[in-house]
Amino acid sequence: MMDWNKLLSSRRYQPGSTITMFRSHDRSQFQRDYDRLIFSSPFRRLQNKTQVFPLPGNIFVHNRLTHSLEVASVGRSLGNKIAQFIKTKETLEHPEILEEIGTIVSTACLAHDLGNPPFGHSGEEAISYFFIEGEGQYLKKLLTDEEWADISHFEGNANAFRLLTHSFNGRRPGGYTMTLSTLASIVKYPFESKASPKGHKYGFFQSEKEIYMEVAKELGIIQLSDKPLRYVRHPLVFLVEAADDICYQIMDIEDSHKLKILSYEETTKILLNFYDKETDKDDLKTIARTFKIVTDKNEYIAFLRAGIINKLINACADIFCQNYEAIMNGTFEGSLISHLSGTNKMAYEACTEVAYSRIYHTNIVTQIQIAGFKILATILKEYIDAVLKPETYYARNILSVMPEQYKVHKDDSIYTKIQTVTDYVSGMTDSYALNLYRKIKGIELPEIR
Repeated sequence: MMDWNKLLSSRRYQPGSTITMFRSHDRSQFQRDYDRLIFSSPFRRLQNKTQVFPLPGNIFVHNRLTHSLEVASVGRSLGNKIAQFIKTKETLEHPEILEEIGTIVSTACLAHDLGNPPFGHSGEEAISYFFIEGEGQYLKKLLTDEEWADISHFEGNANAFRLLTHSFNGRRPGGYTMTLSTLASIVKYPFESKASPKGHKYGFFQSEKEIYMEVAKELGIIQLSDKPLRYVRHPLVFLVEAADDICYQIMDIEDSHKLKILSYEETTKILLNFYDKETDKDDLKTIARTFKIVTDKNEYIAFLRAGIINKLINACADIFCQNYEAIMNGTFEGSLISHLSGTNKMAYEACTEVAYSRIYHTNIVTQIQIAGFKILATILKEYIDAVLKPETYYARNILSVMPEQYKVHKDDSIYTKIQTVTDYVSGMTDSYALNLYRKIKGIELPEIR
C-alpha cells in the first residue's frame, strides 16, 4: 500500500539538488509550483490553442487556457475534500502537508494540457498521422522500436511531463524544477509507449523514462512491470482526471448552446437530467425559484452548470473515499467518473452521447481538424528534413528562424532531432502555426512593422 508520507514530497526535480524544505518565501513549495505555471510562457500560450471549437470571433467559447483554469478550480475543491478524508484515515509525520493536496491537484490541473499541440484534439492525431501514414513513414527504419512507438503515437500527456522536466537549450537543468508530487500527479498513464495496448495514451517518452523512474521511486509509487515499464497511478491523478472529465463534458454543452448548436430547450433538458426528482427535491426547488428570477438564458444555463459541477465534485469525492484502499493499493480500475451511479451516471452518459453525435462532428469543428492536419504535416516535413540534412541552403535558412531553445546539435541522435521538431510544433499556438505555414508555402510574405 502506498504511503502519504512518501507520496507528498516537497523535493523538487532538479539534477544534483536535495532541497526538501516545505516552505520558502512565505509560500509552500506546492504553492510555488502553482505560481510558476501561472506565469510560464507555455501556460500563457494556451490562450491561443483550440479546445474544441475554433478560436472565437464575437462569441467567446473555451480555449485551452480557460479550460485549464476551470479544471484547476474544480481540482482544488476535489483535493481539499479528499485531504479532509485522509486526515481521518492516516497518521502522517507532518500532517500539515495534507492541507496542500488541493494546491497540488490544482497545479497538476493547470499543467494537464500543456503538452497538447495546436488545433484541438486533432493536433495529436495530425502529428501521429504524419509518421504512420504520411511523409514521415520512412523514419521508422532509422529508429529503435521504442523510439518509433514514441514518435509515431504522439501523446500530449507524455509531452506535458517532458515540457516540465526537459532541459531545453539555454534553460536550467530540470526544466521547471517542479516538486515530485506535482509531476507525478499529471502522469495519467504511468507507463511507456510500448506498454500501451493500442499504441496510444502513455505517460512519458523514452527521453524522460529515467526521470519518471526517479520520481516514482522517491514517492513510493508501485511498479507493475519492468519491460515494458509500467506503474500504478499516484492517487492524486484520479482527482486531476476527474476535474478534467467534469469540466470538458459540461462546458462543451454550455459552449454548444452559445454557438446555437444546441437549442436552449435541448440544453436545459440535458442539464436538468442530472437532478433526480426524489433525491434532489430541494435543489430542484432552488432551480425553480431561480428560473423565475433569471430571464437571461445564458445566465440560467450557467446557473445549472455550476450546480451540476458541484454535484459531480461531491460524487467523485465519494467514489474516491469509497474505493480508498483499492486506490492506495493500485488495484482500482477506471476513472472516478466511470464509477458514477444513478442519475449522475445516466445524465453524464447522455452528455457524452450528445457531444459525439452533435458537437464534435459539426462542420466548424471538422474544418479546424482538416486545416490542422495540413498545416502540421507541412511544418513537420519541412523542419524534420532540415534537421536531418542541415547542410542545404534552404535548411540553413529555415532553421535560422527556429527559436534558440529548439536548436539541434550535430551530434544529437535522430530520435532527439525529430523530438526537438515535435517540441517546436506542439508548443505552437494555432495562429503561430497558421502564419508559419503560410510563409513556408509562400502564401504570405513577412512585413516590416
